[in-house]
Amino acid sequence: MKKKLTQLSKGKSDYKWQYCSLGGVTRVNITSGEDIAHLGELDQKLWTVLSCPVHGLELEERTLDLIDSDRDGKIRVEEVVSAAQWLCKVLKDPNKILLGKDSVALSDINEAVEEGAQLLDDAKKVMSIIESQGEEVSLPQLMDFLSHYDEDRANELKDLLGDMKLEVYPYGENSDDAVAAVNAIRDKMADYYLRCRFLQFHDDCGAALDVSAEKVAEISEKNLATCSDELLKYPISRPIATCVLPVNEGINPAWQGAFDKVKALVLDVDLPGKESVSEKEWNDIVAKVDSYVAAKAEKVKEIEDGMAEKEKAEHEAMAPLEKLLRLNRDYYRLLRNYVMMTDFYDTTVDAVFQAGKLYIDSRCLNLCMKVTDMAKHADMAGLSGMYLLYCNCVSKTKNKTMDIVAVLTDGDVDNLRVGKNAIFYDCSGQDWDAVVTKIIDNPISIRQAFWSPYKKFGNWITEKLNKSAAEKESKSFESLTSKADSASTTLATQAQNGTTPVAVEKNKKPPFDIAKFAGIFAAIGMAVGYIAGAAVGLGKAFFNHPITIIVFILLIFVCVSGPSVFLAWSKLRKRNLGPVLNANGWAVNAKIMVNTRFGATLTDMASYPKMVLDDPYSEKRMPRWLRWIITLLVIAVIIFGILYFKGYFNRYDNMKALHYDETSVVYRVVDKVFGSVKSELVDAVSDVSGTVAESAAEGAATGAEAGATPAAPAEAAPAPAQ
Repeated sequence: MKKKLTQLSKGKSDYKWQYCSLGGVTRVNITSGEDIAHLGELDQKLWTVLSCPVHGLELEERTLDLIDSDRDGKIRVEEVVSAAQWLCKVLKDPNKILLGKDSVALSDINEAVEEGAQLLDDAKKVMSIIESQGEEVSLPQLMDFLSHYDEDRANELKDLLGDMKLEVYPYGENSDDAVAAVNAIRDKMADYYLRCRFLQFHDDCGAALDVSAEKVAEISEKNLATCSDELLKYPISRPIATCVLPVNEGINPAWQGAFDKVKALVLDVDLPGKESVSEKEWNDIVAKVDSYVAAKAEKVKEIEDGMAEKEKAEHEAMAPLEKLLRLNRDYYRLLRNYVMMTDFYDTTVDAVFQAGKLYIDSRCLNLCMKVTDMAKHADMAGLSGMYLLYCNCVSKTKNKTMDIVAVLTDGDVDNLRVGKNAIFYDCSGQDWDAVVTKIIDNPISIRQAFWSPYKKFGNWITEKLNKSAAEKESKSFESLTSKADSASTTLATQAQNGTTPVAVEKNKKPPFDIAKFAGIFAAIGMAVGYIAGAAVGLGKAFFNHPITIIVFILLIFVCVSGPSVFLAWSKLRKRNLGPVLNANGWAVNAKIMVNTRFGATLTDMASYPKMVLDDPYSEKRMPRWLRWIITLLVIAVIIFGILYFKGYFNRYDNMKALHYDETSVVYRVVDKVFGSVKSELVDAVSDVSGTVAESAAEGAATGAEAGATPAAPAEAAPAPAQ
């Protein structure tokens, strides 16, 4: 059937459209019945979608079928406009379409037009038959009416078939039973006559064509009543060269009952008194039965076709009313997902392409779509800039499988991989077992992109360490086994030659090498000194130029994380659902952006209340009071070290043990413990003290300039003994 196109406006329309901004894109906003009435005047370039598939959406397929006038499986702009014009013609108030109700008041149908008048008559007919006293007709009422109508037609068909009369009944009222009896032994009779003709062809094959005694012997010791399956495999009678079947004798016992029915219903009628049946006579009986069956089947088909035509005519008569009720309920929802895409950006409802929710890795992914063509998704979906999880879903309840794609917009991806299991819930609440089959990797958030380089580097380090440890373990094991093999070989050789193995002195210790240990301690001392010097240098630089150090640290973060963050930012601001819908058969005319703020609503993260729980298997942490004590002790040791190395205690005669000279107890202990790094520690303390003094002087000068009287500087401590 050739499609009748609705003419769209090609020039500028005088109608004033309303606009809205969704996802950073300006769109036409349909908010009234007047907007729907002027939909044909809307420039096609302003539509968000130009076509969408009929199948695979969360909108009743029957509704879309009624809009798809050319039955090509696509809903195009012309068909959407045509539906709008029809609705506005048969309804008095187009604003009622925005309510999305599945019922229409009889007073709202425009009976001034021919189609409206017919719809009103149909609605009254339905309400009369179902005995409804209301003022409006609903879609459930219409479906109930059609269901009862179909039941009535089925009962009528049953009655017609029961009362059906044929011109010829070959076996009277027993014709149907005779047909069943003949069909029961039809194949076995054909097998018998073929065996007889083969015996005529080659009489030496009689033993092979007959039932062999060996086969009977195999089951003779069993209860033959339980061997009916085996007996049914044998010929209906022993073949003979005359090619006739004795009627009263020689029938296989397993087939005797079925043959007796044929004899009583057919043979006694067509061949009364005959002792045998030839192949020609049997073929005539079969042809007679087949003729009766064909005539009956033709008559049944004629009655069924007539009833089907009647049923179809009734459904077609009610199709306009069904279209009115369905479009009154679903049309505005279609517009919200076709012209505006407002349902997608509304967090309280789902768009028609959203198939359900995927629960995986402590998250709920709200944007899930059915995949109709994986090949197209492989080419198109990657252009969306979104992190996509493809899953194969299996429902044992429905005994069905389907593929979906889920969009991840929040969290991290550390635990996501191909093969990971999940649970998918469709829009009806039915659960499906889901398995990740493919991942398209794209940035999820700025936070995830910022830490991504460090995680990758950490994973790389871990991989290298694990690889190195595995190699060393392998080498160690090989060395150990080779030495063990060598030792066992040596012992075997010595035993063969009669020599006595030399005993190894187990407890013999090597001589003490003082030079070696002195070198080791010297190296350790130098290392500690260098480390202490580096730490003091960093501390001095921080105290002298704290802002510079902070800027330096920030620059390091920028250099490491900057490229990843910039790449993520550039992709996140361009995330577009359009390529994914295009891969599903949509023709998307405008961008459907998923920015960071909106994307956060498409993935629900697991959240727990703040509380203190007692876990008997958690790792025991150090008590808080002990952590405070250790912190205070460390601070006290640092302060004591600064005061000691600066000679602060030298001014007190009653604290000679703490004086910084060679005669004090503390000096000897420090000298013995630290040894070679003593001078480095002294220099480090001096640098820190000098930095503190400079800062204090600068503060005093600043205070003097402000009019404050600075405090007298403390008396300098005596120089420490070197």
